[in-house]
Amino acid sequence: MTSGEWLVLGPSGQLGRELLAVPSPNRVRLRPVSRAELDFARPERISAFVQEVRPTLVINAAAWTDVDGAESHEAEARQVNAEGVAQLAEACRGSGVHLIHVSTDYVFGGQRGDRRPWAETDPLDPQGAYARTKAAGEYAIREILPHTGAVVRTAWLYSSHGRNFARTMLAKGSAGEHVRVVRDQWGQPTWARDVAHRILALGERLLDGRAPAGTYHATNAGETTWWEFARWIFSLTGADPGLVAPMTSDELDRPAPRPTWSVLGHDRWVEAGLPALRPWREALVAAVPVIEAAQRH
Repeated sequence: MTSGEWLVLGPSGQLGRELLAVPSPNRVRLRPVSRAELDFARPERISAFVQEVRPTLVINAAAWTDVDGAESHEAEARQVNAEGVAQLAEACRGSGVHLIHVSTDYVFGGQRGDRRPWAETDPLDPQGAYARTKAAGEYAIREILPHTGAVVRTAWLYSSHGRNFARTMLAKGSAGEHVRVVRDQWGQPTWARDVAHRILALGERLLDGRAPAGTYHATNAGETTWWEFARWIFSLTGADPGLVAPMTSDELDRPAPRPTWSVLGHDRWVEAGLPALRPWREALVAAVPVIEAAQRH
């Protein structure tokens, strides 16, 4: 049954806001759930909340996303990204509710000499506190909800909401500023709106049996570096891409390790009867006017 109420956890984040903005499936009401209503720091309330609301599906887009902050606050990050997720999965199992949980490319080690995309089934090798806590959350979903839970990994997410790389580069490009951007990290810039559409489509198919449980990768297709991504953004605003200078990850000098190879494969979508997301350049061309319009208001 695809009708009913679907909960969206993390409604104020990039993905949460897009989930609530795009058209929802027929006969489905998306309900935003704030931290005040369901707080992963208070696990004793999670089960009671799910039992009280009795949704058809829960989409968990809530997370501790401060990658560097997790290095010095791993216990707090684990409470949100792992322990709270496990409690949520238990609550969904107890109430017969399906769950889609959003995860990250960081669960992989980030080093891949053969430069093949990471497959959904590749072993995890998290580096850093944030990555460890997100990997633990994934393990919980697979163990507790093997038949009714889905993990959707995404990466390099951007949108017209909040702070993100694309918005920052658009502002820099429009101002004609010089910037330095990392050139030795590879990945897939991904428009949160595309991910939102895909998660809702997956939710329908999970509920009516057309898609199996398990792990899916929701990133725009192709590959690039942060440096090339920035240059494309500058060019789309009419700015000179030459204003974007390359730098190395070592020069960036951040507390948490960053994956150097975050290109994800999309083979699993075949089992769900859905295509891979469109190429990242195509998505960016569509997204830039949306982001620019948001920045003007």
